[in-house]
Amino acid sequence: MPGPSSPPPLDLLGDLVARARKAGAEAADAVLIDSVSLSVGMRLGELERLERAEAGDVGLRVLLGKRQAFVSSSDRSPAALDELVERAVAMARIVPEDPWCGLADPSELARDFPALDVFDPSEPTAEHLIHMVRRGEDAARAVPGVTNSEGCEAGWGRSAVAIVASNGFSFGYSVSSSSLSVSVLAGDSVQGMERDHDYTSAVYLSDLRQPEDVGHEAGRRAVHRLNARKVATRQVPVILDPRVARGLISSLAGAINGAGVARGTSFLKDKLGQQVFAKGIRVIDDPHRQRGLRSRPCDGEGVATRRRAVVEDGVLTTWLLDLRSSRQLGMTSTGHASRGTGSPPSPSASNFYLEAGVVTPAEMIHDVPDGFYVTELFGQGVNGVTGDYSRGAAGFWISGGEIAFPVSEVTVAGNLKDMFLNLTPASDLELRHGIDSPTLRIDGLTVAGR
Repeated sequence: MPGPSSPPPLDLLGDLVARARKAGAEAADAVLIDSVSLSVGMRLGELERLERAEAGDVGLRVLLGKRQAFVSSSDRSPAALDELVERAVAMARIVPEDPWCGLADPSELARDFPALDVFDPSEPTAEHLIHMVRRGEDAARAVPGVTNSEGCEAGWGRSAVAIVASNGFSFGYSVSSSSLSVSVLAGDSVQGMERDHDYTSAVYLSDLRQPEDVGHEAGRRAVHRLNARKVATRQVPVILDPRVARGLISSLAGAINGAGVARGTSFLKDKLGQQVFAKGIRVIDDPHRQRGLRSRPCDGEGVATRRRAVVEDGVLTTWLLDLRSSRQLGMTSTGHASRGTGSPPSPSASNFYLEAGVVTPAEMIHDVPDGFYVTELFGQGVNGVTGDYSRGAAGFWISGGEIAFPVSEVTVAGNLKDMFLNLTPASDLELRHGIDSPTLRIDGLTVAGR
């Protein structure tokens, strides 16, 4: 963290870049990230954790021709910054060449920075967060059938980010986030035990759902999973609850990440401009959403950002690109670079979501004579190279268009290419997270049970 006499972040970084140029760097950029966080955890009414952390790092990238090096430090004293520059330039002289590295052309840089309301200036006290977790856990434990608690946690944090580069870019902004989660168990040794959870997150603490709502939902979900059955292996329609549908949309974001596409390790690497979803499906990446958890006025390389339909009428329209991956693919950056202080930029999605459909979740369930409603997925059985998908699942069996009984210890399997093409969204989209989805129906999946 900065000391009492530290210069303003942009001035400090500007001086650091100037020192690097003077030491022999042909180009350079510098990043500063200062962060503060507060978190608490409670279990069975007893406070188990109370932590406050403050951190501050400065990162420097220097370029010599097609060679680049990254160094970072938490020490901002003049002597430490001199050493930082010396080490970075020395490293850049000996590392292998990277033909795709380099700063943005000035024509690519952001000039206008939208006000996105992504910083909550208020800071909660530890007592306030403790009160929140107590309310959340008490509400969960009050649900009939809940017999134990894995705890309730709340967190708050803020970060200040600044970037200065020798191409003329200079900008800084602040972000914040808050969250609360509850996890409980229901049942006993006779009827079996089930665990479930609920959580809420937002830029502003005041935008979180009420702790009682989160706790009650966690308890309700756990109790409803009691007396789960296994089912016979079969192919049926599968409906994904929004909580797990987000993971499927996250797989899409990973598959169109420019770094993976450039390496040839994405199952969608040959699908640009082709139909990958059914007609009518739209997927949006929106870095300018007000109070969005992944909103950003520019990307980590200073490139301008904008809202994009990455899937339009079912057709894949773009990759998510930073400068390096865009050069590898012979394209231009889409403004998706993210970065820390000690590593190269890499592409990442901003606020990423699949648009809502027209059918309600209730209508979607009513239309399924025999199927599986998934509320939780387990394991990491997603192959990003082939698209093969196989994950443990729990949820509820659908019979005659109605929820019939809870199900556990099954596997849902398919291939993401087919899953995307056979996907139907419901109308219940809520933009609460960095990646969002409505309830999804996917036909043709295999549910493997007993």
